[in-house]
Amino acid sequence: MITNFEQSDKMCARAQEIIPGGGHTYTKGADQSPKLGPKLIAKGKGCYVWDVDGNKYLDWAMGLTSVNLGHAYKPVLDAVRAELLKGSNFQCPAPIELELAEYFLSQVPGVEMVKFAKNGSTVTTAAVKLARAYTGRKYVAFCADHGFFSYDDWYVGKKPNNSGVPAEFSNLSLTFNYNDIKSVEDLFIKYPGQIACIILEPMEFDFPQDNFLHKLKELCAKNGTVFILDEMITGFRLGYPGAHSMLGVQADLTTWGKGVANGFSCCMLAGKKEIMELGGINHKKERVFLISTTHGAETHSLAAAMASIKAVKENNLVERNAKMGEALRKELEAEIKSAGLSEYVTIKGHPCWMLMQFRDEKKELSDGYKTLVFQEAVKHGLLFRGMFVFSLAHGDSELVKTINVFRKIFKTYKTAINRGGYSSLLVGDPVKPVFRKWN
Repeated sequence: MITNFEQSDKMCARAQEIIPGGGHTYTKGADQSPKLGPKLIAKGKGCYVWDVDGNKYLDWAMGLTSVNLGHAYKPVLDAVRAELLKGSNFQCPAPIELELAEYFLSQVPGVEMVKFAKNGSTVTTAAVKLARAYTGRKYVAFCADHGFFSYDDWYVGKKPNNSGVPAEFSNLSLTFNYNDIKSVEDLFIKYPGQIACIILEPMEFDFPQDNFLHKLKELCAKNGTVFILDEMITGFRLGYPGAHSMLGVQADLTTWGKGVANGFSCCMLAGKKEIMELGGINHKKERVFLISTTHGAETHSLAAAMASIKAVKENNLVERNAKMGEALRKELEAEIKSAGLSEYVTIKGHPCWMLMQFRDEKKELSDGYKTLVFQEAVKHGLLFRGMFVFSLAHGDSELVKTINVFRKIFKTYKTAINRGGYSSLLVGDPVKPVFRKWN
């Protein structure tokens, strides 16, 4: 049983003194982990990671969904090493920029141009900028039910922790709900001829119902609005090349990232040439200063992307992981039923990316019970943060281990329900929502 986090706690405390939030992604912050849990990860191999105290975990988080082949996957590392020997950044574009662009376009039907960057926020914001330039409109509408689109003002301005974002900016962003086409229709009625773009993930943990995505696309076409799909997580994970292909819908612009380069920093904005070329230099229209980043085409990250996409295709990763996910879901749901927790613990989502939700005695979603599960998972060697993120490295033995651990977790959960609360079993405070007004 894992109980020692001395070095992790010490380093975490020091990090918060010199790094705002203690890290460079809020979802990796100390407030996202149980008190009895690792705060810093030292290394990873395959589907396992080790914290700074030497504790080993079966990893179900996989770098915030960015590692879909496994940590330190050799073919990707080999491609990176080979590219590093040539240097990593030059005054002019490197050949691999064209090579990856050609390959990416060959794998993603309906896409005619692509632009590389380092972060997802960069490409989603670039997509919004293009849409505004293309339409001459100022309003942006995003799906309020989906987790995260950008750290930029157009998105964060609508969240509780929007300090620093002028209301003039946030007022230009509108929201709608997934699988609620009326919420979108109402926006077009209220803002006729004023909405530049609609942006959402093809799906998160709920599948589209009643042709929602197709109706959304039709509404955009009817109203002259750019239709943007964010494949940051779903790309090369829920379908090949993305969830949009699985769901049979094509967007005007798409954004890609976490499934692209197996943990290396590479993101993409892709789409129709008539929109994308506004960010180029071979037209006579008003120029859009789209994406211009020194490190956006760092060559070894592009090599990682090329190798990663090829590995996903060659290993039939989506089909493989879907079968494993279905098997895991079936076994876990049987354990949930056996423990008498069917009203408290549920699983939803695509089998390659499943979400487990936790409810309290009143059947209400509970951060406290969620944290109790995180804590108990750590004790038994699982790094679990509510989602099952599959990689090529996960195999049958990992499924068996996971089921055995959750059988123990569910017993603890049932004890907490019978006691009327999690407080006597959870050490420390519950994890907190990333989007909150106050610390």
